[in-house]
Amino acid sequence: MPRAAPRLCGCGYKIASGSLCPCERQRARQRKAKADANRPTARERGYDSRWQKERAAFLHERPYCERVMPSGELCGRRATVVDHVFPHSGDQRLFWDRRNWAPLCRTCHSGWKQSEEKRAPLPFIH
Repeated sequence: MPRAAPRLCGCGYKIASGSLCPCERQRARQRKAKADANRPTARERGYDSRWQKERAAFLHERPYCERVMPSGELCGRRATVVDHVFPHSGDQRLFWDRRNWAPLCRTCHSGWKQSEEKRAPLPFIH
């Protein structure tokens, strides 16, 4: 299968298709740092001591990752993250609704779940 031709970055670098130029990487780092600086802290977003207690109780009740793998089986690794199935976006009712929680292992939450949300954000449901 033919590969796409290299491209020229605005700064003059010849870049392989699908790659980032050093100047593009730098701009991406700066954009992420700016977004992180403006983001409220975890505590400000509701992840406080009350959350830690509820999270621990939930993971005690449901200790294994419940992500359904492409094979149809559950992941089954030890869950360490309580995921909000539908993003709560600050809605406290949705934040504390246990029906909206799912136990996930760190790998499934940091890999699969995050890429799913970037690809097709889940709808906000009340």
